[in-house]
Amino acid sequence: MNVRLRATIAATLVVAAALGLATAVLVVSLRGSLEASANAEAARKVVSAASVLPLSIEAQPAERLQLTADPDVQIAATTETVPWETVAGDFAIATMAVPTEDGTMTVYGRASLAGAEQALQTLNGLLLPGVPLLLAVVAGMTWFSVGRALAPVAAIRAKVADITARDLHQRVPVPESGDEIARLATTVNGTLDRLETAVERHKQFVADAAHELRSPIATLRARMELAEPTDLSTEALADVDRLQRLAGDLLLLARLDAGEPLKAEEVDLGQVVAEESLRPGAAVTLDISPDVVISGSRGHLARLVTNLVDNAVRHAATAVEVRVRGKDGAAVLEVLDDGPGIPSEHREAVFDRFTRLDEARARDGGGVGLGLPIARDIATLHGGTLAVRDGGFVARFPLRGPAVAGAGRARPREAQESLAVT
Repeated sequence: MNVRLRATIAATLVVAAALGLATAVLVVSLRGSLEASANAEAARKVVSAASVLPLSIEAQPAERLQLTADPDVQIAATTETVPWETVAGDFAIATMAVPTEDGTMTVYGRASLAGAEQALQTLNGLLLPGVPLLLAVVAGMTWFSVGRALAPVAAIRAKVADITARDLHQRVPVPESGDEIARLATTVNGTLDRLETAVERHKQFVADAAHELRSPIATLRARMELAEPTDLSTEALADVDRLQRLAGDLLLLARLDAGEPLKAEEVDLGQVVAEESLRPGAAVTLDISPDVVISGSRGHLARLVTNLVDNAVRHAATAVEVRVRGKDGAAVLEVLDDGPGIPSEHREAVFDRFTRLDEARARDGGGVGLGLPIARDIATLHGGTLAVRDGGFVARFPLRGPAVAGAGRARPREAQESLAVT
């Protein structure tokens, strides 16, 4: 439940409770006031009749009841009964004992409560539809007001959600209200400033370090290759080769993080896959549809294919299969192997930099955990995606050229078998 809805419900409930209490107090107070007025009217009639009562009353009881012209005032001896006492529920009744020469007489007066009941009915007729209508107005105004108040927050949230590590230069909109939300936006922008500075320094450091490492590593490699070959020098040369690949990977990551403009051209993905997929050490089978053309950098796409195929070759039990298809407006690249696979709970973690799943990749003797992150960054740079699936990896790119969705193999089976390298 969002803040807007919670605020609307809370405001409506508070107003409903206040209106309910106010309505109850109003009805009780009005009823008491009207009944008090009727009682006062009945008492007034009694006092008025008593003031003119003769000191001696010789009339018979039935005649005494009619001594006054007002039908709401009657006079009787204390022991006599007034006929309309039985309907006192519809009237306010007042009495007064008056001494006379013939004994104590009682003056009865009454005032109708019909006016009070009518007034209460009129009030209830107004309150019953009026209170729900007022609550609906309160709910609507609260929903509208809170929505307007939270609109800058929604804009800030949307902008923050849109900002990634590649576009930290963006800033959230600062409302002109000068209130807490404006100060929040200012604080967020200040945090983004510091974050952008830190990330840029980090990127620059990685790029500089990788660039500065390349020359001494290349020099060291050249000297070791010229030296007398021994078992120790062979192992050291392998380590130098690994350092050289690491420096190259770091430099490529720095360039990808820097968001360098992509020099895009039309690239036949199947051709790139065919050129980059044949790696010694395992049987690589190609299943390529013709004319799967996308827009991108041939060098970057070749690196993506190389990283995925190398990863599959390292972890395959016997064979690797690479497929290229044009399907539903997308170019689909699949790199499959018959190895142990990646557990579902780790299928996103493998794209984190310097991450290696030793328990799942126990036979992995190479790599430092940068190949898959580089491959995903390249896929993202080309407007595509890269994900783990059962049996390997699948990459999707926007299709730019003609392709036959679900087409058969690009070459006859004997031609494919010639592409397998053992």
